[in-house]
This record gives sequence, C-alpha cells and structure tokens, in this order.
Amino acid sequence: MVTKITYFVHGTTTDNEQEISSGWFDVDLSELGVQQSVELWDKIKNKHFDVVFCSDLKRAVHSAELTFKDKVKIIPDKRLRECNYGKYNAQPSEIVEPLQEEYVTRRFPDGESYEDVKMRISDFLGFLKKNYDGKSVAIVRTKPHN
Repeated sequence: MVTKITYFVHGTTTDNEQEISSGWFDVDLSELGVQQSVELWDKIKNKHFDVVFCSDLKRAVHSAELTFKDKVKIIPDKRLRECNYGKYNAQPSEIVEPLQEEYVTRRFPDGESYEDVKMRISDFLGFLKKNYDGKSVAIVRTKPHN
C-alpha cells in the first residue's frame, strides 16, 4: 500500500514578517498566520486525513491546531523541525540565507547541517511508511529550502 502525504506550510510568523530566520527559535504566528491557518480548513475540509503530524515548535503546532483541532488527531514530532541554525537562530534572513549553501554538509556553529535535517526527515518518513501504510497523512512544518 501507499501512504498519501499532503504537506502544509505553517502560517506566517512574527519573525517571517520581520525577515528573521527563526530556525529552532520558538516564535509565534502573526495575526496573518492565525488567519491563514483558520482559513486553510475551508480549502481542505472535503479531504480526508487519518492523522496530522507537525513540528513540535509552536508555530507549527498552533497552525495545525487552528486548522485541524477537533477534526483530526495532531501529533507533534521534533524530527519535523526546520534546520537548527545554532548561533544564527532568530537572526536576520539577510545574514542567514547567504550562509545556507555553506552548511549543506557542515554544521552551523552550535547547530546542524542540512544533511542532518535530511537524515531527520528520512527517519520520519521511514516511521510513516512502517506505521501509517495506506493512510492519508497531513504534515505541517516550515517551507522546504531549495
């Protein structure tokens, strides 16, 4: 059987609006992000999901709750966090983004590499394949990086 995965990006955060790269900094949704998350349900309410997984950071948990609460079981999972930028968490995007290619295989100081993120996500996908075969799964987390 096949696990059907539908990917949703969490709502806009206060850091997004200020062009800050949050990383593992646990930032809130902005008013726009709350509105986006509430309105998402109207766009997907005719779709069936067996379970929703989200990053354990509050921006993803809050987005998932605003969209799916009382409708689908929500399970936060640390493996779905975005990259830990280490000392660059919660720094301006104009500083962090130019560094990203440099840290594909090398770790950000006090953080992790994109290769580490890939391993976390791969582990999570293996878990889904083993435990949610034939199910329809929604994932709420940060936007993927290029």
